[in-house]
Amino acid sequence: MIAAPNNLSVLLDKPKSDFTRDDIKDAVRRLGIRMVNFRFVAGDGRLRTFSFVVQSQHHLDRILTAGERIDGSSIFRYMDAGRSDLYVVPAYRKAFINPFAHVPTLDVMCAFFDSAGLPLATAPENILRRAATTLSERTGYSLECHAELEFYLVSTQPTLYPGTAQRGYGQSAPFSNWESVRTDAMVALADMGFPVKYGHNEVGKIHESVHHLEQHEIEFALMDPEDSADAVVLARWVLRMASDRRGVTATFAPKLVHGLAGSGMHVHARLVKDGRNATADDRGITDAGKKQLAGMLSLARSLTAFGNTVPISYLRLVPNQEAPVFICWGERNRCALVRVPLGWRGVADMAASANPNDPTVHTEIANNTTVELRSPDGSADAHMLHAGLLVATRHGLEMQAASDLVDKLRITANIFLPEYEEFRTTLPKLPGSCRESATALVDQRAVYEQYGVFPPAAIDGVAQALRGFGDEERSIAANFEELHSIINKYMHCA
Repeated sequence: MIAAPNNLSVLLDKPKSDFTRDDIKDAVRRLGIRMVNFRFVAGDGRLRTFSFVVQSQHHLDRILTAGERIDGSSIFRYMDAGRSDLYVVPAYRKAFINPFAHVPTLDVMCAFFDSAGLPLATAPENILRRAATTLSERTGYSLECHAELEFYLVSTQPTLYPGTAQRGYGQSAPFSNWESVRTDAMVALADMGFPVKYGHNEVGKIHESVHHLEQHEIEFALMDPEDSADAVVLARWVLRMASDRRGVTATFAPKLVHGLAGSGMHVHARLVKDGRNATADDRGITDAGKKQLAGMLSLARSLTAFGNTVPISYLRLVPNQEAPVFICWGERNRCALVRVPLGWRGVADMAASANPNDPTVHTEIANNTTVELRSPDGSADAHMLHAGLLVATRHGLEMQAASDLVDKLRITANIFLPEYEEFRTTLPKLPGSCRESATALVDQRAVYEQYGVFPPAAIDGVAQALRGFGDEERSIAANFEELHSIINKYMHCA
């Protein structure tokens, strides 16, 4: 796990986990900060903002200490407007310098508290924290996560190098259009303290009469699940801001054009115990890693309630688009719902082979094997999804028949080839709509609510929101080719 210093860490010469109120006040003074933005994640997974002009040291001290009162009924759909006041209070370790503000501005992610000053039980960040604590207390393991965020950049500006549809993966400039947006975003995210692994062009290239769409991806490195969820939420904001400045539009919509690549948000996770990777060792997937797989597979249908939250999410989950359809797993297999990618396990001296003129270089990279869930997309409620993954991991570690499920659902080939048609009928499938996803969540709610991790009101709220898409889902089922108005409605999901 990479410890990524943000710009405040450099200024204050300390890790962000150690930030105090006095540190924030010192940074405001030294940087001439005029504005402070409270950032928080609403019940729909979207980023919200309250802004303050710093008027005096006393004023700054007050807002950093007491937070502010907000209208909870406008943030969480299940809250009664008659009793809806909540507090948001800044978490100092989550402060960063706003990379886009036109006056010096400090942003800080906040936590929700109820009228009694207690952490709000239904707030996404508190659900996620309970899920992490429960996993650790019940099993002795922790989880590290990171996301791969795919997105399209949409432009009306013509390009001299349009490239070929479905052949954009890893393209270099000038065939890679709007690489500057991706670069701006990666630098901003690193400065904010999120460990960025890399960025690249993805498969999708769509050229229409007026619009030119090109798919990109930014992948993070492993981090604490709460930081990983924050990274997703803030990355969507950063990419929209960066693209707007360049005159293009960023969209995380799961599907834009029938038959062409949609955008996913794969999430990697690995078990950790005593500071070491517990998902795999030099011999392969460990027993604990198989239980981790089993938990994810057994809750795969209900996890879509957090990871696939709009009707067009289910247009992406179709065969032959490198998106999962069936509940199965495989090593290095992109047809699978859960993939175990290459993890530098059992390899040595690759760098020496690539650099024969340098006899001192050796490949000594620690085992970095993860388990990758490939169903989520950019509409995901990142905090609830990460909480769900923690629950699935704990559930798997507590399962009695985990190895049987793992053996049954393992695949070793491209199961979408014609010769595997009969085999596919033996595999369970992911939901095909928001309504099916809601049903799966309600059916498995006991696992999420166990040990008090997910409050019943949170499960009810998610299921109710998913069921509310009924008319649009019927339109999609009736005629795939007449979807432009529905797709356009969700161009800016999450």
